[in-house]
Amino acid sequence: MNAQDDTSKQITSVDVAKLAGVSRSAVSRTFTPGASVAQETREKVLKAADALGYRVNQLARSLTNKRSDLVGIVAANMDNPFRTEQIEQISRKLMEQNFRPILMPAESADDPSRIIGMLLEYSVSGVIVTSDTPPEAICQECVSLGVPVVLVNKRKIGATVDRVLMDNLKCGQLAAQALYEKGCRNVAIISANVPSYSLQVRGDAFKRSCLEMGLQPVTGFAADFQDYNGGAHAAAQLLASGRPFDGLFCVTDFMALGALDHLRLSGAPPVPERMQVIGCDDIRQAAWQGYNLTTIRQDTAHLAEAVIEALLNRFSKPNAPATTKTLDVSLIERGTTR
Repeated sequence: MNAQDDTSKQITSVDVAKLAGVSRSAVSRTFTPGASVAQETREKVLKAADALGYRVNQLARSLTNKRSDLVGIVAANMDNPFRTEQIEQISRKLMEQNFRPILMPAESADDPSRIIGMLLEYSVSGVIVTSDTPPEAICQECVSLGVPVVLVNKRKIGATVDRVLMDNLKCGQLAAQALYEKGCRNVAIISANVPSYSLQVRGDAFKRSCLEMGLQPVTGFAADFQDYNGGAHAAAQLLASGRPFDGLFCVTDFMALGALDHLRLSGAPPVPERMQVIGCDDIRQAAWQGYNLTTIRQDTAHLAEAVIEALLNRFSKPNAPATTKTLDVSLIERGTTR
C-alpha cells in the first residue's frame, strides 16, 4: 500500500523531502511563490508531491509566518451586476498574485467594523473595501496591525489608507455633455435617496454641468434602493410629474434597466425618439439587444489591476502617504440616444 492509499496519515513536507531526496527547505522554496530553487530540484519535489498527494497546509504556514495569503473583500449590493463583475475581476487578479480572496458580504445595516474585525481574526494580509466606507478607527487598527486597506470608489479617510477611484466627476460631465449635444434641453436624473459616495459625485457633476450649459434646472427622481426596482420606481415618479423630459441620466446601469422597462411598459414617449437615456457603469446587460443602453464605461479589469497594485505597493512601503488613483471613463454610444 502506497502513501496515497494510507488516508490515516497526514503527508508532510518531510515525507516529500525524503522521497525527492532533497532538504525540507528545498520543498518549502518550491511551494513559495518567487523563491529561488533549481529547476531540477523543483521537478523532483513536484514529482514526489504528486506521488504522495501532498498539499501545502496554508493555515499552518500562516501561523508560522504570522500572515496568511488571504485578502479580504468587503462588498455590498451583490445583486448589482456591476458589483459582481468588479468582485470577479479583483478576485482573479488576487489569484494571479497567489493570494486567496475571502468575500465578506456587507449591507447598509451591517457594522463594517465588525466585518473587518472578523477578517482580522483570519490573519488576512490585506482588506479591499467596495461597500460603504468603514470608520477611520477600524482602518487605523488594520494599519497598526500591518494589514493594508484599499478603498474602491470611497471617500478619503486615514493617512495611509489608499484609494482607487473611477472618475465619477467625469461620468456626470460626459452624460450631461452627450445629452446636450444630442439636443436635449429638459433633462432629469434618477438616483437613490441615500446615494453612495460615487453616485453622489457623479450626480452632482451631472447637475452642475447641465446648469453650466444653460439647461433648465435638473429635476431629480430618487428611489429607496439603487437597483432595478429602484430605477423603475423613479421612472414612475418621472412620468407622474407630467413634465416633457427629453433627456434622462441614470446614475447606474442597473437603475437604467429598470427605468427603461417601466417607460416602455407604461406607454411613455419612445426611447430614443422622444426621450434619450444614458446609464453609467457599462454592465454586460447594457449591451443586450433588449436594452442597447448608451452608458459611461468603467473598466473593471483596469480597476482591479489598480487595486492590486495599490495593495502590493502598500506591502512594500507600509508607512508611505496615502495614494488616490483615479481611472478614466468613456462614453459608449448605443441605441438609447440618437
